[in-house]
Amino acid sequence: MPSSAYVALGDDNYQSTALTRGPWHPRHQHAGPPIALVCGAIEQAAARHKLTHISRLTTNLLRPVPISQLTVEVTEDYVGRNTGHFSARLISEEKEVARFTALAQRENDVPVPDGLPGHPLPVAPQGPESSPAATFPFAGRHVGYADFVEARVARGEFFRGPSAIWFRLRHPLVDTEQPSAYQRVAVAADSGNGISAILDFKTYSFVNSDLTINLLRRPRGEWICVDAATHIGPDGCALSESRLFDEQGMIGRATQSLLVRKLT
Repeated sequence: MPSSAYVALGDDNYQSTALTRGPWHPRHQHAGPPIALVCGAIEQAAARHKLTHISRLTTNLLRPVPISQLTVEVTEDYVGRNTGHFSARLISEEKEVARFTALAQRENDVPVPDGLPGHPLPVAPQGPESSPAATFPFAGRHVGYADFVEARVARGEFFRGPSAIWFRLRHPLVDTEQPSAYQRVAVAADSGNGISAILDFKTYSFVNSDLTINLLRRPRGEWICVDAATHIGPDGCALSESRLFDEQGMIGRATQSLLVRKLT
């Protein structure tokens, strides 16, 4: 069992380990870990301008991410006094495998008035300590994502329709670093289409081609809850949408565009 999802090689290069393996192909990564890896690089670029909240992260998954060496490139598109726009590329085996855009914001102490509609913000259906442990249906075939994260069911039934699942990392994302709260969200949020699956993953594939995470505040703690539902159209296209929580309450939302195919 590897001790982390990635090993830092220096100069923004990383070696992927088996803990990143996804359910669709034994040589391809689950998208959560590489998205989280790039999220960390964007956080570092934004922090140099004192922009400490990642309010949006959008990922375009151009190709399957191989379990191989990865290179992260971050670009400052525009940085102002209170917000900054960043883009990034993830490169493996001389190919661009994913492209990212992000919005970072300056955090300010602005007290929320009492009595606002919709406030206090909602909380997860159930806390992680009182939620039973869950096992991924693809666990055990290979070392992979199911070994990388711990999962607990707050509502519904795992991989059988709308459900709310708590996630916590079992291992560091990068061997030399402590994962940030934003990276923890990225690892979990990409699983929305899986935990809320309404099709049998042995008969159908429903892979996401993108992921957009919008966060209304900084996440806190090790546990992230993904309250997800999948909606399928008649043309092989679908959408997964999730509400995101930490133990204190709602932190944002995530959406994924899905391509549905019948396996032969």
